[in-house]
Order: sequence, then C-alpha cells, then structure tokens
Amino acid sequence: MTEKLSILQNVLGTYYMSNTEYLFKCPYCGHHKNKLSVNVEKGVYKCWICDARGKNLYRIIRKFGSIDDQQRWKVISGTRTDLTDFESLFTEGEQEEVREQILEMPPNFVSLCNRNRSRRPLAYLKKRGIDEIDILRWKIGYCSDGPYDGRIIIPSFNAKGDLNYFVARTFTNDYRRYLNPSVSRDIIFNELYLDFDEEITIVEGVFDAIKTTNAVPILGSTIRENSKLFRKIAMHDTPVLLALDPDAKYKSLNIKNLLLKYGIQVREVSYPQIDKDLGDMTKEEVHKLSVEARKIEAIDSLIEQIMSI
Repeated sequence: MTEKLSILQNVLGTYYMSNTEYLFKCPYCGHHKNKLSVNVEKGVYKCWICDARGKNLYRIIRKFGSIDDQQRWKVISGTRTDLTDFESLFTEGEQEEVREQILEMPPNFVSLCNRNRSRRPLAYLKKRGIDEIDILRWKIGYCSDGPYDGRIIIPSFNAKGDLNYFVARTFTNDYRRYLNPSVSRDIIFNELYLDFDEEITIVEGVFDAIKTTNAVPILGSTIRENSKLFRKIAMHDTPVLLALDPDAKYKSLNIKNLLLKYGIQVREVSYPQIDKDLGDMTKEEVHKLSVEARKIEAIDSLIEQIMSI
C-alpha cells in the first residue's frame, strides 16, 4: 500500500489524511482544495466537488500518470503490463484517426414513437418483453415498404451521434430473421449511450441488450485485440459482465482469455436453463442473473480451457 501511495503522490501531488482516506487535489475538476478522497486499501476514489468516482485507482494512474507510473502500478498490482504497450499506441485523446462508418436510415423507416404507427410491430415487441420506454430509449422503428419491409429497425449511433449500423429483424413470417446492412460490424453498437466508466455488459444480440443496462451487443461476432470495442474497454479499464448465449461457450472462453490477458475485470452470468438466453427472459430475471454473476479469475479460465480440450 505504501508503494501505491507513493505513485499516487507522484501523480496527484501532496495529500493529507482524514480517517482512513487520503485527500488529494482532484485532477478532473482542478479544485484548489484537496477534495479527491482516495481509499488505497479498497482501491476506490471520489471527488466531493465534481463527483468523479471509480472503483479502480489505475484509471487515475493511466489518465494522469506517466508510462513509468503505469508500469510500476501494474507490477505492484500483480497484473500483466501488456496493456502499457497497447496504451502507447492508443493513448486517450491521441488515438489513431479511424474513418467512421456512417449510414442513413433505411427507406420508408417509421418511428414507433409516432402516433400513426402500425400495431403489428408493436405487438411483436410486446411479445418479446419490450415496452414503450425501451422503444423510446433505443429509437426503435420499422419499415412499411422497400427492401426492409416488415422488419423492426433498431439503429446504432456512434459517439458523435451518427448512425453507424442498424439491425433489421422480421416481425412477419420471412424465413430470413435478420436482414442487416452489408457493412462492417466492427462498431460499438450505440456507443453514444454507453458509460465506459461503469461495468459494461457484453451480449450476443440487440434484443439481449435491451433487457439489461449499459450493454453492448457484438451482433453474433466476437472480440479481438484490434476491434473497436476491445480498444475502448482496454483504454478505459472497463469492468466487463459477459452474458453471451449459453451455447456460445467457446466464444465466451476466447473473449475471457483476451480480457484477462490485459488485466480487465470480468464477471460472467450463469444460465439456469441452457436453452434460454437473455432475450427470452424478463428484465427481472436478467437483473437477478447480473447480480449473481461471479467474478472470473485467470485460473478459472485456464481450467475451463483445459476441460474443453
């Protein structure tokens, strides 16, 4: 704890003690008084002025400290330093320029927030446990004609608020359940609404994401080191709740190994029924699973990998 305090002092400056807390000047708001309360033993912090807070002190070290501070903290914490090399390429505010994928809404798109909306897509969504608040929050609509006729449309917006993808799911008897645009799926679905300072729930599909909070669907794909979602998680040191479908064990194992390799905190839901995923559950059932999800350690992932051979 003494070494960690030394690093914090190097990054934040002088401090004084108040009971078990260390009070520093807040680097987020720059208030002239020491209002950033840090509990080194518990690894938490909170500013009493701007309300900046977190459950991982490394976020402060990564954002405001030097590369040397980051490396020392990783060594003291007993985690890998691979992330340091990663950060040197993608430091916050200095990330490589990536051309954003921007789309337009499909032709004949009708918002389900309109008064003259069709009842048939509403009935479909209600059957899947999706209510009016969900429709408003996710800006759900449908198409009444054209190539996406008879399909629910769930749009995705990037951090700037531009449309970068949409999911088109049939609410009729079309044999093709999904007819999504032929563009890259290497996006962060609805990044505009995600908080990477809090635990992110990773799910398979968009209907799974609607059933929980701060969730991102990977759209049937996976997560790799060069994917936009992984980079964002790694740079923010975001805790992850993994809630992929019960039959996606191999994919889940690969994602867990990748996240643990970079010292990302991972929890994983355990399904009571192997044939029932989040999209088939009520929000209350999903919340219960999220609360009961257990933290995954590297040894757990290793044992699971051995058992799957």
